[in-house]
Amino acid sequence: MTRKHLVWDWNGTLLDDLALVVSATNVAFASVEGPVVTPDEHRRDFRRPVVDYYVGVLGRPVDEVEFARLDRIFHDSYRVGLATCGLTADAWTAMRSWAGTQSLLSMWFHEELVPTIETYGLTPMFSRVDGLRSTVGGDLKAGHLQRHLGELGIAGESVVLIGDSVDDAHAAASVGAACVLYTGGFTDPERLRAVGVPVAETLVEAVTLASAA
Repeated sequence: MTRKHLVWDWNGTLLDDLALVVSATNVAFASVEGPVVTPDEHRRDFRRPVVDYYVGVLGRPVDEVEFARLDRIFHDSYRVGLATCGLTADAWTAMRSWAGTQSLLSMWFHEELVPTIETYGLTPMFSRVDGLRSTVGGDLKAGHLQRHLGELGIAGESVVLIGDSVDDAHAAASVGAACVLYTGGFTDPERLRAVGVPVAETLVEAVTLASAA
């Protein structure tokens, strides 16, 4: 089957923001006297829902109220540094090499995502842009992908998703979409290879693999 539509992930995929995410995560952990995590540790351990990642790193339960506070601290720190982030080196080349339609689905807040996409000049590339429409982040992506494709009127079987996390692969599988995982983002490459979907070291390679999915 030829996949006609490509859904891009944003953070850690098109946007090269791993260093900022790790820094903001450490600000959140410092607020509860937690450990400092390195980029390699983050890539090894990060997972969704994010509260599970926090529980693993802190080594204790994190209730809903505390997670909401940690999530707010994380995003406040992230916003301060966002202007320092650029797109992944081959993002433009990769997007232009896809022959079909494209959209973007992020787990970052929608009202902030849309103007950010405009700032990078990406808006014309996408038939739809969706971010998180709740006040607390960290959820699984599957339900959001289902709604995203529903708004587009596109069946999952004609879609391929490019992302950088195990959760991206699970979300794609939940709607019958194909998935290609990119090793340059938030997840250790060995964890991605263990998922069983195609894995790419560059976004251009990811699009090549997506075109063959």
